[in-house]
Order: sequence, then C-alpha cells, then structure tokens
Amino acid sequence: MRIKVPTALTESHVKYDGEAGRAWSAGLPALGERYLEEWGLRLDGEPRHGVVSLVLPVVREDGTKAALKLQPVTDENATEAHGLRAWAGDGSVLLLDSDPATGTLLLERLEADRSLSSLPDDMEALGILAELLARLVSYPAPEGLRRLGDIAQAMLDDVDQAVKSLPRERDRHWMKWCASAVAELVSEPGDRLLHWDLHYDNVLAADREPWLSIDPKPLAGDPCFDLLPALHNRWDDVLATGDVTRAVLRRFDFMVDRLGLDPQRAAGWTLGRVLQNALWDVEDGESELNEVGLAVAEAVRQRT
Repeated sequence: MRIKVPTALTESHVKYDGEAGRAWSAGLPALGERYLEEWGLRLDGEPRHGVVSLVLPVVREDGTKAALKLQPVTDENATEAHGLRAWAGDGSVLLLDSDPATGTLLLERLEADRSLSSLPDDMEALGILAELLARLVSYPAPEGLRRLGDIAQAMLDDVDQAVKSLPRERDRHWMKWCASAVAELVSEPGDRLLHWDLHYDNVLAADREPWLSIDPKPLAGDPCFDLLPALHNRWDDVLATGDVTRAVLRRFDFMVDRLGLDPQRAAGWTLGRVLQNALWDVEDGESELNEVGLAVAEAVRQRT
C-alpha cells in the first residue's frame, strides 16, 4: 500500500466514532488504491486531511491534476456531489467523478495551502467570499437535498429540553430569543442551493479562477441562513477592532448588501444558525453557550 493515513486523521475518527472510526481509518489505504485503479489515477504528492476526509493529490491518465477525496458517508456530506454537480464549477471546485456508495469524490485540484485566511485584509477576504456566495445561492436547490424548513422545525422541537440543560439565565434567554426568531421564519424556508459552511478556509486559490469554494454541505433554503460562518470566522480580527458589535455588524451589513438580502430576514436566520450551533453544543454535553455565538447574536439583534 502506498497510501499512508495521517495519525491526526485517525485520532479524529476515533474521537467522534470510537472503534468504528478507527476501523474506517484503517481501511482508507485499500479504499484509495481501489479508486486509483478504477479511475486511472496516480499519486502526485503527500496526502492532506480535514476532520473526516483524506485528500490525495493525483494525476489522471490525460495528465490533468486532480484531488481524490475519501470520506465516510454522513448526513452532512451525502449530497456533496449533488451540490457540486449543480454548480458545475461556477464559484465552486469542479466535480470530475464521484461514487455515492462510498462518498468518494474526484475533484479539480486547487491550492490547498492558500485559502482566504491567508489574505491580511479582512474586508478584502470577505468581499471575495461574498461574491462567491452570491453566485452559489443564485442556483435553485436540486431534488434530494435536506431542507431548511425541516431542520428549522427540528431545532424548535429541541429547544425546550435544551434550555433545561443550561444553568445560566443569560444562556436560557438567548436560546429562547434565537428560537423566537426562527419561529417567525420557519414557514418560509427558501429554495436556493446553500453551501452551509462557507468560511475563509473553505475558499481556496485556483488556476481556473482566482478563488473557488470547497467542502459544501448542500442544503435547500434561504440564502440568509448562509451568513454566520463568515461573521465569526477570523474572530481575532473582530476582537482587534476593540468594538465587537460594530465589527460584526460591519461584516453583516456588507454581506447583506452584496447579496441583496433583507436585513431583518438575514438577522433572523443568522440567529437560527446561532441556535443550531448552541443545540449542537448542548447535545455534546456543554452547559454554557459559546461566547462568540452570543456576541454575534447580540450584534445582529440590532437588525431584527
């Protein structure tokens, strides 16, 4: 076997899935070799990895550089190929091949070491991200994706129980406030193709275009639901301004303007994203809400 699995990736799988994760990670070399043979690929450098995926730089038989992405099939990534196929490279990495049964993707090769996080000017980076997001959400969601309406209703169903797990009154107040914002919007969830995780590290430099998005978690819904990752990304830049609320609203207003969104709806669905993250934290055993999320909520409430 020529493929070596980074220790950090195995540790990540064990952290989240225990021995099943260890077993899946152990099977990665064989899985990679299978697609190298089936798709006529040869290795072309050291592997990269995220939290769950192993990415192998490869070259196709025609000499095209590509990236082979190996990942377990989960609710988050099961429809990744659907979204990439719909965008067909318009603002996103280009999908070259896929196998839905294993979640394996063959992708256009991008510059893995150069993301928007490398740009020193925060607002320049945000401008690039906003332009990409505007292109992505201009597409109608294809059939078969998870739908924001269902996810939002499930969040609302979980709020009462989650509130009981929070000892701080401040946290209980904000969870209820965010839930009230979602309750006002849940009947109009939207039908656009959302990325769901567009932050600076998910935008990489490329040859075909200067910058392209990667790693979508495709969702059918309102583009207003896609703002939060860019609001709390590079948080040190927000803190460095000395005025967190003003800095968050500067980003928020900038994106709302660039995407032509209704500020009140954008604020409401952003509170929905804060609620989603809070519910995940409670599910993971946290007894206090994330301070960054609370700071964002406090800022965007001014636009509700």
